[in-house]
Amino acid sequence: MVLVAVFGVALLVAVLLSGLAARTVLSTSLLFLAGGALVSDGFLGLIHITPDSEIVSVTADLALFAVLFTDGQHVSFAKLRANWRNPARALGLGMPLAFVFMALVAHYLVGLDWTTSFLVGAVLAPTDPVFASAIVGRKEVPAKLRELLNVESGINDGLALPVVVLLIAAAGPVAGHTSEASLGTIALELALGLAFGILLPLTVNGLVRFRLPGAEPKLQQLLPLATGISLYGLCHLTHANPYLAAFSAGAVLTATAPEAKEAFEPLGEALAELAKFAALLVFGALLTPRLFADLTWQGYVAVVLAIFLIRPASLLISLVGTRFERREKLTAAWFGPKGFASVVYGLLVLQSGIPQAEEAYTLIAVCIAFSIVAHSSTDVPIARMFDVEDLVGLPDDAHDTNTGENDQERKTAV
Repeated sequence: MVLVAVFGVALLVAVLLSGLAARTVLSTSLLFLAGGALVSDGFLGLIHITPDSEIVSVTADLALFAVLFTDGQHVSFAKLRANWRNPARALGLGMPLAFVFMALVAHYLVGLDWTTSFLVGAVLAPTDPVFASAIVGRKEVPAKLRELLNVESGINDGLALPVVVLLIAAAGPVAGHTSEASLGTIALELALGLAFGILLPLTVNGLVRFRLPGAEPKLQQLLPLATGISLYGLCHLTHANPYLAAFSAGAVLTATAPEAKEAFEPLGEALAELAKFAALLVFGALLTPRLFADLTWQGYVAVVLAIFLIRPASLLISLVGTRFERREKLTAAWFGPKGFASVVYGLLVLQSGIPQAEEAYTLIAVCIAFSIVAHSSTDVPIARMFDVEDLVGLPDDAHDTNTGENDQERKTAV
């Protein structure tokens, strides 16, 4: 109950300071992270949470499911068909480069074995711009830049998941030997997750079209919520992968029932925010002084390289030859924060029982904490570089291929 009270107080403070946070380097995400750390065993000792506590895995699991479900609803297949090249570069080249570079650093600098090193690289490869909301949420930021970061972060969680699961299996009790049974189980879980994520929204959408039962207009916004809750329960009952199911369900819902998605969007975003804040508070409680003390100086060097070199260099390489301006490339390269996918995947590593699980988790957790601080405190200042007046009147092809809506937004803003 202490944790509930702390969450309520933190939420109240976050809401009261949200306007200030939108204008300054103050971050609501950082507030929950710091609040969790403050009340943990490392400081005030009001709550006692360890990485193997059930509340940790449950909160992170629910938060990632909610985030992926809402992220999937932001995927527009029409826009992706028209503007797929930049996200494809980030996902097809930038993400694998970051994965490999991080694995090399983890092996040669931190001393992890090769399988665990690649596992760390896979866990830290996904990005989450929720910690850089001032970038993806501001209309003065070029649409193609916002779209790149949104699509990249929405899809890379799902792309990293199979790799993480396979590498955990490969790094198991007999390192380097993944049994056919393990591979078959993993493939079945992923296939079931994808199938449920596609079929359940289609089934619900088909039922809605029957006129006899009907659905009250004021309750239509609950249809996606009911779909998401049912999907979450179904996945856990059948051991289907819930994260792949969540993202695919959100995307299918947007494509087949845009009116339901539009009605659900305000409620969905609010629920996703609550889940994110709760997960941040719990994750913050795990950030004790002992955790930071357990990381070697080589580990801290690896964290700095992951945030300030590996992600920026990987994305800059992937964007070579694109029509992004220099400051747009630098912004996209910098905003690669580690988010909820990395938290959940890191907990999977810790609970897997592999030989170097604790060393890998410590490196992952410290990197996530540093990333949240660095990215959530720099989003507003960098967003201000894209002054709305600087964008008005420039040729369409100097910004993005999707200018109709954005030009109108910019003119209205001016």
